[in-house]
Amino acid sequence: MSSKVKKEVREWIILIIVGGFIYMMGWHTIIASKIQQAVLATGIISPSELKEERFASYEFVLEDVNGKRVHFSDFEEKTVFINFWATWCAPCVAEMPDIHDLFEETSENVSFVMISVDQDENKAKEFVKKKAFDFPIYFLRSGLPGGYNTHSIPTTYLIDKSGRIRVENSGMAKYNTSSFKNLLAKIQ
Repeated sequence: MSSKVKKEVREWIILIIVGGFIYMMGWHTIIASKIQQAVLATGIISPSELKEERFASYEFVLEDVNGKRVHFSDFEEKTVFINFWATWCAPCVAEMPDIHDLFEETSENVSFVMISVDQDENKAKEFVKKKAFDFPIYFLRSGLPGGYNTHSIPTTYLIDKSGRIRVENSGMAKYNTSSFKNLLAKIQ
């Protein structure tokens, strides 16, 4: 075996060991989310307003972190920002600081419904507490109506006061932008 091949094999072995160590320590989500946050900071991934008119269904039930049942119909006639996320989802973790900043700026006029799909709900509660996020998190307690396409996370919806879905975004995005805040102001 030539020295060039030996060197390449050694590099691959080191890369696999380092990657395995990062994965075994549970750091892969943190590292991936930091890289994705850097991408989000550029603003190149942003949501866009839907062109076709579609109405939201309010026929499902949530539970907050304190165990209180909340019917989504309680949010009718309000502007609602819904985000489906999980602690193990690097893109979800990456966009959360930006969503939290948006929440702090707009929560007087916008209801935030952050729905965790974590199997272990305590992980979601601990994550939000550790990060000092103030937005409310919920857990599904019923099936979702067909109008919500949550086959991938993160998935985000913006619903206006008349119940129209104005934004549907699968994948991470930067929401705390002037254009998104202008949309929020427009639909108030």
